[in-house]
Amino acid sequence: MTEPDFLRTTRTFYDAVAADYAEHFRDALAARPLDRAVLAGFAELVRDADAGPVADLGCGPGKVTAHLAGLGLPVFGVDLSPQMVALARRTHPEVRYEVGAMTDLDLPDGALGGIVAYYSIIHTPQERLPELFAEFHRLLAPGGHALVAFQVGDEPLHVAEPFGHPVSLDFRRRRPDRVAGLLAGAGLEVRTRLLHEPDEGLGESTRQACLIARKPAGTADRHV
Repeated sequence: MTEPDFLRTTRTFYDAVAADYAEHFRDALAARPLDRAVLAGFAELVRDADAGPVADLGCGPGKVTAHLAGLGLPVFGVDLSPQMVALARRTHPEVRYEVGAMTDLDLPDGALGGIVAYYSIIHTPQERLPELFAEFHRLLAPGGHALVAFQVGDEPLHVAEPFGHPVSLDFRRRRPDRVAGLLAGAGLEVRTRLLHEPDEGLGESTRQACLIARKPAGTADRHV
């Protein structure tokens, strides 16, 4: 199967900026108490459901994956960029990281108790989100949870030559109601919505959103 252009473009971008990106955002989570609170709540929901391990999809340099591991979750990270995965493995050798695309994971139905897409759906074209969320539904065990975070807006942000590298990429902003509707359409019940104003001190220029959705416990397994 031919790889979609958006995956190749995204991989090329993050391979080029991996080291600078990791350094620039090294302390980002430490400066975001609300994000840490959401991750802690998500971790508790996943532990209580006891439905399986967690995949951090689009994990980048692995900071969120390692944070979730520190909260006691059985978690592993997946990223499209081999350079990002290499950085994550060096920085957090106690955590498992793999190269892969969130749209095409070689995992059986119901293999996961949790999915984290922490600012990683922002490079997926709008028309491909239903397919992506259907894959989340397939991967989650009944009672499993998905956490999806993204910037709020209608127009994409085009980033060109970050840190002086000759690459560019569109960062797609989303509307929470639209994302919630797409998750619901994929069979995932949105249970939590968090929307906060931009923090200029952290370099944010738009509102930030986080949704937590659940695959109903009564959903039949799709194993044959």
